[in-house]
Amino acid sequence: MCAMLIGIVGKPNVGKSTFFNAATDAHAEIANYPFTTIEANHGVMFIRKPCPCKDFKVTCTPKNSKCVNGTRYVPIEALDVAGLVPDAFKGKGLGNKFLDDLRQAHALIHIVDASGSTDAEGNPVSPGSYDPLNDVSFLEKEIMYWMHGIIKKSLDAIARKCELEGKKIERLLSEQLTGLGIREEHISDALRKGGLTTSKPSQWTDDEVLSLSDHIRHTSKPMIIAYNKIDISSEELVKKKEVIEQQGYTVVPSSAEAELALTHAADNGFIDYVRGNSTFSLNPDKELTDKQKQGLQFIKTHILEKFGSTGIQKCIEETVSMLDLIVVYPVEDDHHLTDKDGRILPDAFLVPRGSTAKDLAYKIHTDIGDHFIRAIDARSKRVIGADYELKDGDVISIVSNA
Repeated sequence: MCAMLIGIVGKPNVGKSTFFNAATDAHAEIANYPFTTIEANHGVMFIRKPCPCKDFKVTCTPKNSKCVNGTRYVPIEALDVAGLVPDAFKGKGLGNKFLDDLRQAHALIHIVDASGSTDAEGNPVSPGSYDPLNDVSFLEKEIMYWMHGIIKKSLDAIARKCELEGKKIERLLSEQLTGLGIREEHISDALRKGGLTTSKPSQWTDDEVLSLSDHIRHTSKPMIIAYNKIDISSEELVKKKEVIEQQGYTVVPSSAEAELALTHAADNGFIDYVRGNSTFSLNPDKELTDKQKQGLQFIKTHILEKFGSTGIQKCIEETVSMLDLIVVYPVEDDHHLTDKDGRILPDAFLVPRGSTAKDLAYKIHTDIGDHFIRAIDARSKRVIGADYELKDGDVISIVSNA
């Protein structure tokens, strides 16, 4: 299983499962009515990074990822959950299940219907008759109130331990929220941004707790917006992307249906296409029907040439960029770039920027971290210490007595 989990979220019927299928080559059920997705779908997406095999002039044999013509595809787990409707935190729709499914997500891609063809409940309406701006902030609000409810349930007991026993409020709250994938540093950051007095949590007002919940959500579950169905959106609604961006969001114009069509055409040999590219080429040895030609031409003119891509791969990579993650390549033999089985550049690991060589050792195995001696930068052949800060694209050999 991948270490990184990204949730694909939004109200019903906005194209979440289509996005999920296009991003993962999965086969989640797709239909034009609310709550098609009941059970969460799991799949694997990839981000693209230059593979060190080109720098070292070797042929790599990846184990946890794949390399295509010098581009390393690094895996990330994706989770497509049930659609969220207003007041989900109160249990409306499938709200409780939706929120529970998202507990361990590191970040969220919020699918918004840019065509305005689904109402607040996810029911189909005439394109342009619903304002997608209404959907932008509601999902964050639902998660905020969900977290608020969890915090409020135990805040009195936490406040007593903090004020009478001198325990740190950050530690107590993180223990309460650990099941949501929330760490102590998330709490510390949220308390600082909220300007709350940490020594007297019993005096926090409900509005302050709500604000704290919002800061925790923002820190622990950051979100970008996939402005989906952009190919059938009016020019007026397309321009609303700028309005959303002015609110501080990263917004990626996208068409999940177009990506799905292109990947299917490529899989069947009709076109040469690579995810995330701005163009494709027809296979002269394959016969296309007039309808197929028209569909591909529409995608080329109205999506690829207009927006630069279908947006699906860009959403994935923008999310990883938002999380400030880098990719490093651990090897056992720094001369041959191999693991114990002789695989060349076998693994590609996503780690937070600022991670150290010792952090990488622990990511490989707890015993290796516990018995860390030193590390070697395979590019420079320099010996580096435990506190060496990893750089994107580093190839590192860990030496331990484990």
